[in-house]
Amino acid sequence: MDQTLLLMIFIVAAALIFDLINGFHDTANAIATSVSTRALKPRQAILMAACMNFLGAVSFTGVAKTITKGIVDPIALPKGEVVILAALISSIIWNLVTWYVGIPSSSSHALIGSIAGAAIASAGVNAIHYAGFIKIIVGLVLSPVIAFVTGFIVYTIIKTLFKNLNLSKANNRFRLFQILTAALQSFTHGTNDAQKAMGIITMALMANGYQQGSEVQHWVQFACATAMAIGTSIGGWRIIKTVGGKIMKIKPVSGVAADISSVIVIFTATLFHLPVSTTHVISSAIMGVGTSHRKRGVKWDTGQRMIITWIITLPISVMLSALIFTLLNIVIP
Repeated sequence: MDQTLLLMIFIVAAALIFDLINGFHDTANAIATSVSTRALKPRQAILMAACMNFLGAVSFTGVAKTITKGIVDPIALPKGEVVILAALISSIIWNLVTWYVGIPSSSSHALIGSIAGAAIASAGVNAIHYAGFIKIIVGLVLSPVIAFVTGFIVYTIIKTLFKNLNLSKANNRFRLFQILTAALQSFTHGTNDAQKAMGIITMALMANGYQQGSEVQHWVQFACATAMAIGTSIGGWRIIKTVGGKIMKIKPVSGVAADISSVIVIFTATLFHLPVSTTHVISSAIMGVGTSHRKRGVKWDTGQRMIITWIITLPISVMLSALIFTLLNIVIP
């Protein structure tokens, strides 16, 4: 078999594995609040999230195009296919490590950092499109801050509007409403996260001469959406436990506020074709809601561990992917 075709097959397989892992790693965040408040049973939440993620994934492609050409030029990059494979392997390793220890980390940070690290190892620092790269990084850094503020504001509005409502009745009503907000959150997760693997596969197709433009082919869109849906159906209980209970004690009203805040931030980013970390956004929204409700109710030690993981993900993924590229470059002539 031709080496180019064989590499392409490996890249597509690795991208779909990344998307599958992303499904059970990141989608846990989207359903954690609804599971923790018992608005949905775990199996119901996972099935709903899988379906909504699939719908979201096949609805948009703007973020995929940003990934395809916003960081590096896959056609001009020396050994572009090896760069892409190294980036995927690096991202998969980091996602599995953080999933194993139960810390919500960013698949987006891991992937962006891995692409940059492998590209630098291939062609030096000038291989990076810094205007696009910085734009993506700014979006990744600002989105959690915006989510925190949005969560604070949304919960403040809700508790002001419903301050005279009986607490038990309010919780029951919000528990029902949370089914809708959890579905919306899963949909927006699909509109943003599934597109990252689509962008990677499109990069590989361009680097290997299988297509010229950055349009995402339909089979790529469908394959990535399916992989994420399957990953979602597997679940991610370690992450669910952290997001659903170790940040703050979540009640239906606070779950609704966190879901709405996350939906606003993630979907806005999708419309602007910006990849964001759904993990960062959802966790930050929960912390913003918790701060608005009662500052002492937020478990800041868990938040601190998460923030440290977020900070170290980018540099670790850069170094890891550069190392993997160097090893692959020896093996692949």
